[in-house]
Amino acid sequence: MSIKNIRLEVMQFLEKNVDSFVEQYLIPVEKIWQPSDFLPNSEGENFFEEVKELREIAKELPYDFWVTLVGDTITEEALPTYESWLMDVEGINQIENGGNGWSKWIRQWTGEENRHGDLLNKYLYLSGRVNMREIEMTTQHLINDGFDIGTGSDPYKNFVYTSFQELATYVSHNRVAQMAKKFGDNKLSKMCKMIAGDEMRHHHAYSEFVTRIFAVDPSEMMLAFQYMMKQKIVMPAHFLRESGQKISSAFEQFSDSAQRIGVYTASDYVDIMQKLMDKWEIDKMTGLTDEAEKARDYLMKLPARMARISERLVIPQESHIFKWVEPARL
Repeated sequence: MSIKNIRLEVMQFLEKNVDSFVEQYLIPVEKIWQPSDFLPNSEGENFFEEVKELREIAKELPYDFWVTLVGDTITEEALPTYESWLMDVEGINQIENGGNGWSKWIRQWTGEENRHGDLLNKYLYLSGRVNMREIEMTTQHLINDGFDIGTGSDPYKNFVYTSFQELATYVSHNRVAQMAKKFGDNKLSKMCKMIAGDEMRHHHAYSEFVTRIFAVDPSEMMLAFQYMMKQKIVMPAHFLRESGQKISSAFEQFSDSAQRIGVYTASDYVDIMQKLMDKWEIDKMTGLTDEAEKARDYLMKLPARMARISERLVIPQESHIFKWVEPARL
């Protein structure tokens, strides 16, 4: 049997539990928070006063903070790309008989993720501190350009990616929440904290999918894990660009801002890698092929090697001036 067929068989085997995954890791629409729960109430008599207060507090936030928040928002807003990518993964079928269990999972996961961009976008719009048209053009470019995360349609590689990426977005949103609180913006802090909570739940789900795959196909799952770590996890917005530009160094410059203020750093990348290895207990795996054993050996040594590299990274101290955030507005 081909590797592709084995993966399809494993996905069909796991699909029997999709309803329990939805119940355990996702929250019903009527019970989960919505963006309007945290924003000024446009139906209320105090709407303008609430907006004025939001705008006054927003004045205290520094330049790199705004760049990071805008970059996080644009990343969340490019959700159509992520859904269409996941729907193409081997074993996920959205066509036949109204779609299978996996397509149900992807649609409901998308529904939860969609609230994140909605909330942050509205906050940015009301803050009056950013150029919304430039942000909207960058978002449209990012959706138009798509992305290539190096997984193809392989479910094993895709679930490694989503396990890593959901934890990375948790770290980023949680740190932004902490910083917003430090600057006195308690409402923005609460917004980002709620988004971070969603990301952590989603991380637990995708990492559980990988745990289940390790239980039934350990050698191939180990090789897929090694493949993704060897080529490095690229962020969903790695094709980020500003209006009037081709795909350039904009993502790097956004990452520099995030590193400078400690929202998401190279050491966080290494820490997430180690957390995944610990969660999946790859050091305790048995019954691996010789190739998978070598992959495990490579993975076990990788965090220390990457940590040494991250210590040598030099982050530019001068901020790139983005069209999204004009210093004169701050």
